Amino acid sequence: MGKTLTIQIKSTEEALGGFQETFKAVEAGRQVSRREGVYFTSIEAARKLLTPNRVALLRAIRIKRPGSVYELARGVERDLKNVQDDLRVLGQYGLVRLMSDRGTGGRRVRVPRAPFSEIALKIAI
Repeated sequence: MGKTLTIQIKSTEEALGGFQETFKAVEAGRQVSRREGVYFTSIEAARKLLTPNRVALLRAIRIKRPGSVYELARGVERDLKNVQDDLRVLGQYGLVRLMSDRGTGGRRVRVPRAPFSEIALKIAI
């Protein structure tokens, strides 16, 4: 079993409260541990991140382990530019990492990797 990324839906008040606690700890000189996860204030925002096409990309990266972004786009039968755009968004949230490698002919290629094998969704009620 691989790593799990937790996506949490928190109210604005909860998110601000967590930020305030962290800020106070830093201000007081206490060490703050980094929490791994992605946080949203609405399920709609999480849904915008995890579109069917983006989830398909994550699955293809985990299962097929493509050797380049171009190979990934071919494997999912999507336009290269659209795949690059989706990878950029997924990368901003830490769901994908683009590693640099040497492709055929020795040229540099970006190799997509998914550091998580599953995504868990937590919704505060």
